[in-house]
Amino acid sequence: MTEMERLSNNLTAINRVEITPAGAPDACPPCELAFCGLLSDAAVPRVLLGESESLGRATILLVDRAEINRQLIKGILKAGPYRMLEARDPQSAFEILEREPVDLIVADMMPAGGDGLDFCRRLKSHRRTRLIPILIITSVQGFDNEVAYLDSGADEFLIKPLQPAIVRTRVKTMLRNKRVVDSLEEAESILFALAVTVEQRDRETGNHCQRLAALSVALGKALGLPSDDLIALYRGGYLHDIGKVAVPDAILFKRGILNEEEWSVMRSHTWKGEQICCPMRSLKPVLPIIRNHHERWDGTGYPDGLAGEAIPLLARILQLADIYDALTSRRSYKSAYTPEEAVAMIEKEAEMGWRDPELVSVFCEMVREPNFVTQSAALFAAGEGETENAALQSMLESLARMSRELLK
Repeated sequence: MTEMERLSNNLTAINRVEITPAGAPDACPPCELAFCGLLSDAAVPRVLLGESESLGRATILLVDRAEINRQLIKGILKAGPYRMLEARDPQSAFEILEREPVDLIVADMMPAGGDGLDFCRRLKSHRRTRLIPILIITSVQGFDNEVAYLDSGADEFLIKPLQPAIVRTRVKTMLRNKRVVDSLEEAESILFALAVTVEQRDRETGNHCQRLAALSVALGKALGLPSDDLIALYRGGYLHDIGKVAVPDAILFKRGILNEEEWSVMRSHTWKGEQICCPMRSLKPVLPIIRNHHERWDGTGYPDGLAGEAIPLLARILQLADIYDALTSRRSYKSAYTPEEAVAMIEKEAEMGWRDPELVSVFCEMVREPNFVTQSAALFAAGEGETENAALQSMLESLARMSRELLK
């Protein structure tokens, strides 16, 4: 069975889950519901299931100024199923990394000039290379040298003279861990693709997720939030409505007013979305956004009836962005409101007690600034130039491809 077939089967299971009228379940309960199988079946890292031999050849980049040292490492690892790339210095290594996917970097680095430490720091500071494990080999003895490299981003450290069996075992272990990380990244990508697919079920929403992510990050930046929160907001822009995959089309696209039973099903998308994502530890900061982005400041929202500061800040931020985008987008049942009209309506809701008045004030001030959406789109490229823009674009293209596969 292919990954897509497993995913399809799990989505079918999601839609069979009965809705509990009494209210939403607690946050992240034990994953016993059918839709929690979305990750446990479709995206369990295969290396954990004893299928490491099916993962193909690993690519190892050797970085060393001395060719004889590179030849030595190649000789030690020649019996393994590895593809070897070679670089004489850090600059050559980065040129290779620009065009080649690499699973492990083995670098023989001297502390002179600090180029080895800088090399590790640069690798760990870029989105495209920060998850590549680094094995440092050196002839320099000393606790301080080892601590300096590990602190700069190196993952393992070996001191010469080398023991071939230890080198081979260390490389094998690092590659096994790397493939676990890769599998978890793939699982996360599947969730993002699923979220995009949910959006594409409704042709009227356009690029709602992208706009919502940009708006949320812009407001988070205006509030001075740390980068981890900005990343959570960006991800929340895509994942906030992922639970709607469990809402039947007959309810999701109903033209008339929903009855009480249908409205209960619709409200369930908040906690269902949380439970779909809760097995992924990397998405833990996003879970409050998914669950609580429909709460109201006065406590009349859902699913938990939270009020005031009890509503997570990131959920309140994304909520305002979601409302603004919905108001300023055209739908079959309404025309798009102007930004001025949308701001006035949001301010009115704050007066009614539905929205955080201080947050609304900051948001409306931000919206009135020229080119605020364009500025927010560049936040993730700050300090990393075209490389980071290309990485973000590559991610979006990958999600689009996966989404098309799901829709077949």
